[in-house]
Amino acid sequence: MQIHPTAVVSPRAVIGEGTVIGANTFIDEEVTIGASCLIGPNVVILRHTTLGARCRVHAGAVLGDLPQDVNYQGGRSYVRIGDECVIREGVTIHRGTGEETETVVGDRCLLMANSHLGHNVRVGEGVVITNGALLAGYVDVGDRAVISGNCLIHQFTRIGRLAMMAGGSAVQMDVPPFCMTQSLSANIVQSLNIIGLRRAGVSSEQRRKLKHAFDTFFRSGLPVTKAIEVLERENSDELVREFCDFVKEAKRGICKFYRDTRRTSETPSARDARTVQAGDD
Repeated sequence: MQIHPTAVVSPRAVIGEGTVIGANTFIDEEVTIGASCLIGPNVVILRHTTLGARCRVHAGAVLGDLPQDVNYQGGRSYVRIGDECVIREGVTIHRGTGEETETVVGDRCLLMANSHLGHNVRVGEGVVITNGALLAGYVDVGDRAVISGNCLIHQFTRIGRLAMMAGGSAVQMDVPPFCMTQSLSANIVQSLNIIGLRRAGVSSEQRRKLKHAFDTFFRSGLPVTKAIEVLERENSDELVREFCDFVKEAKRGICKFYRDTRRTSETPSARDARTVQAGDD
């Protein structure tokens, strides 16, 4: 263990073997940091935070601060971060808002600069959260999802496994597994996350079945319940079942499908406005 002389580390913190703590960093009491971590300069890690082994925390990150919630009553709550996570400059992760609740980040996640995880967020394994992305309270992100730069996720929203939010998109409805949102738009799904599926080793046959599921659900015109009935009757594929189960569990609704092949960043409302303007001419 190597601690810079200007760092302040509580004697009640537990620091793993081989961990390095940089200049002007503050480690509170009742903090646990795993072995072989690298904690950079000017980092703040507050009480009831647990950091797994082999993590890297860069300058200016603040982990375990109080939730930004007017209903917070001061109870004991936690931040739990898994192994081999990389937390870049200026990241903030707040602890749970209710007594004995927690904010959780799984193993091998990358949280890029100035991203924010609000209270009670749950992030799965292998998730990438890009610069400036903001996750409100109780957001749930599935394994290996990608949240691109400056994305906004409303509280209680779910992002499915292997989904991708394109840059600047915002959602207050759930994004199903394996889907990709449209950039610079709100609550719009544009396609399957084909590249992500390939990188995850999903076979071409399974991708074909998922494409059929996507088209049936988003493009057939069937009501949601009917589309799910059709897919469950037609398919025994585990990924299609995962898609269907996610949709059935939705409490905030599912993002809608829209894609303008001429201007992929154009939302339906922008398209309608453009059509009206053209008619006025």
